[in-house]
Amino acid sequence: MSAAVRVRGLARRYTLKGVLNGVDLDVAPGEFVALLGRSGSGKSTLLRALAGLDHEAEGTGEIVVPERTSVVFQDARLLPWMRLIDNVVLGLGGREARAQGQRALAEVGLAGRELDWPHELSGGEQQRVALARALVRAPELLLADEPFGALDALTRVRMHALLRRLSEAHDPAVLLVTHDIDEAILLADRIVVLDDGRLSADIAIRSSDRKEQAPVVRERLLATLSLGAR
Repeated sequence: MSAAVRVRGLARRYTLKGVLNGVDLDVAPGEFVALLGRSGSGKSTLLRALAGLDHEAEGTGEIVVPERTSVVFQDARLLPWMRLIDNVVLGLGGREARAQGQRALAEVGLAGRELDWPHELSGGEQQRVALARALVRAPELLLADEPFGALDALTRVRMHALLRRLSEAHDPAVLLVTHDIDEAILLADRIVVLDDGRLSADIAIRSSDRKEQAPVVRERLLATLSLGAR
């Protein structure tokens, strides 16, 4: 099966020091990959490169991603002058667009809120709209850059369950950037660690015994991240 994401020798540079220094990464269709790393390790730079949003960076390398790619950021980035349904279907053409938007909002638990304004929603609800906007386009690849980082603990737990359910229902390849080890273990099929501009660990998670694996995987990730900090 061909990869949904193929990255080879990816280098990106904003200053004299490279942020990415030869990254190789494959993500299979339907695979959920979590990308961990310390602050400044290049996680968001890698995601932005995959999304085609790193116009200010210099670099080289091969990037192959699906045409249908959606991005969810930590900030929901809803347009405040547009109602929720219009935010969800923004740029989506065709007669069925609004019906698709309604179904997407219902899927994230916001049925009947189509005509609300973004300021009327909580932070968690705004992130639900952002997920609906991403998934209504039936992406083959979903890129998520710390989408729950600004949410309170209880809302994060609820959003974890929602993202996992939606990813299983829609089956895109997912690359989730996070700094939270437990979040990565809970959600991902595979965890990769970015350190000093390169991938330093690649750990598969078996869904059948995720809880049993968690302590060992957590210990290995903590050791990898600690070594990278030296």
